[in-house]
Amino acid sequence: MRRASTLLITVLVIGVIFLISSCATVPTEPLGEGELRLLKMHVPAGGTLKLDRSYKFNISFEADGHPQIVRAICFCSGNGPYYFKVEHVEYGSKPNFDVDLYACLREPHSLQCSVDYVRSGRTRRSNSVSCLVYGM
Repeated sequence: MRRASTLLITVLVIGVIFLISSCATVPTEPLGEGELRLLKMHVPAGGTLKLDRSYKFNISFEADGHPQIVRAICFCSGNGPYYFKVEHVEYGSKPNFDVDLYACLREPHSLQCSVDYVRSGRTRRSNSVSCLVYGM
């Protein structure tokens, strides 16, 4: 019983740290010309994913205009970078795109993503957004 409660407290502390750091990664200043800023990563299946299966993660963003998104760059608990194709980019009232990702570790781990995009004819890297994922 005591071990289960210790594990639960550890997971909750990791979650709180993640939420605090996740909020801190989104800048609040106005967008520059042609700039793209990631806002949030939406985790499928409540974050509990089966290992070695592909899942569509949806990432919301804001942008000045319609910058071309080249690729997604992800880190799994500090390991990476791993590069992924960006799919279904939607601009408009709720800009977002999808990235196919895998659950790579059984224990809770942080998944952090940013994108390379074209701004003023040059490739730039966006800010990062993170989520906590559990493999099963």
